[in-house]
Amino acid sequence: QVQLVESGGGLVQAGGSLRLSCAASGRTFSNYALGWFRQAPGKEREFVAAITWSAGNTYYADSVKGRFTISRDKAKNTVSLQMNSLKPEDTAVYYCAAKYQFPIATMKRPGDYNYWGQGTQVTVSS
Repeated sequence: QVQLVESGGGLVQAGGSLRLSCAASGRTFSNYALGWFRQAPGKEREFVAAITWSAGNTYYADSVKGRFTISRDKAKNTVSLQMNSLKPEDTAVYYCAAKYQFPIATMKRPGDYNYWGQGTQVTVSS
């Protein structure tokens, strides 16, 4: 059974940084992509970033490009999201998710992800 467990959320001032981690277990992820999504109150869940497990190809939402960096550690079976220059509009619950890596065109669609973590709250104060 696949399990994704997020950690690292918290409260930070605007301009600050946080690092989220997702511990993945329950299967081999060699043909999978792992992604981060977020959901703010009253809004739909939106794509943040994703990475293919084997090749390490990365994908980002325009709103976070240049500020957030996704990475994976194969030895530890973890995916991390380094978030810098945080803004109040980054406030949301952040979720880790996993899907078969193909087709690539669906990388940003939450409905195509099969496995989800429980989420971790990120709050950015102004």
